[in-house]
Amino acid sequence: MADSKVEMISRLAQWKIDNFGPCSFKKSDPFKVGIWNWHLSIEKNRYIYIRLYPEPSRVSKEQPPLARFILRVCISGANRKQYTSPIHERLLRTCEDFVWPVDPTFHGRFIIDVEFLDLKICPLNGGDACSIWPGDGVMQSVSAQSSLQCLSRMLDEAILSDLTINTAEGTLRAHKAILSASSPVFQSMFHHDLKEKESSSIYVQDMPLESCMALLSYLYGTIKQEDFWKHRLALLGAANKYDIANLKDACEESLLEDINSENVLERLQEAWLYQLNKLKKGCLTYLFDFGKIYDVKDEVKNFFRHADRELMLEMFQEVLTVWKPV
Repeated sequence: MADSKVEMISRLAQWKIDNFGPCSFKKSDPFKVGIWNWHLSIEKNRYIYIRLYPEPSRVSKEQPPLARFILRVCISGANRKQYTSPIHERLLRTCEDFVWPVDPTFHGRFIIDVEFLDLKICPLNGGDACSIWPGDGVMQSVSAQSSLQCLSRMLDEAILSDLTINTAEGTLRAHKAILSASSPVFQSMFHHDLKEKESSSIYVQDMPLESCMALLSYLYGTIKQEDFWKHRLALLGAANKYDIANLKDACEESLLEDINSENVLERLQEAWLYQLNKLKKGCLTYLFDFGKIYDVKDEVKNFFRHADRELMLEMFQEVLTVWKPV
């Protein structure tokens, strides 16, 4: 059926049901998250029952998912209402492993959202479940680990450092060669007759000391996942300023991964400021294709007071594209 398709963006799956009508049961088409194909289903009895489950397969049998997720039901129309489930964490094997009863009776068009907060593979031998999404980084080879340890020591102990970085909160020591190899802007500073070459110092007044240390940790290959997430907006600004393309791409991918109603407008502004087309498209899709503009309607008023006119025009064009008459 036409309304059985589930749309996906980031970790959010959305099922739009145009008319439940007299039907007592409806199941979605399969949609892929992680290594599993999933289904949503809705059943009307005394209550409305919503189920989420992996499609029966060898993968779901041998590597069943331990899912942490939240469900939302949004009823369209003039009296728009939204029902949100608690955060669930369940081992899901069959359609009987999870059911969410909702009391209201739905009429007409409504939307079911499932947002996956985490997905883990649960081993059959009873070991620890392992998340399918990156945690603390990718395993390195022995030689790469050794090199990273050396770079870490160079940074932490300022071994043969030849550069002082001055921030508003203090100073850091680094190496011109490392920074030059990572950024053409730094390379230009240290290879031409500029004051940075003569004084062997630079001033970074637009970054807090902690964020600047995170930037150095990234350039030296020793940054921790939690530090990257904590400082990624500051790192994005630095990547743009110093032309560090791989860091800019990493920040964009990271910011695209966890778009939600609380941060989507901020992410859209950052995408416009730093010309991040993939992130911008993701934010616009989240707001308009997935209908989340209703969740931030109060924040949008203030956003429009400060937004660039060209960005507002793009948002308006997106509205016309999504809501054009059928």
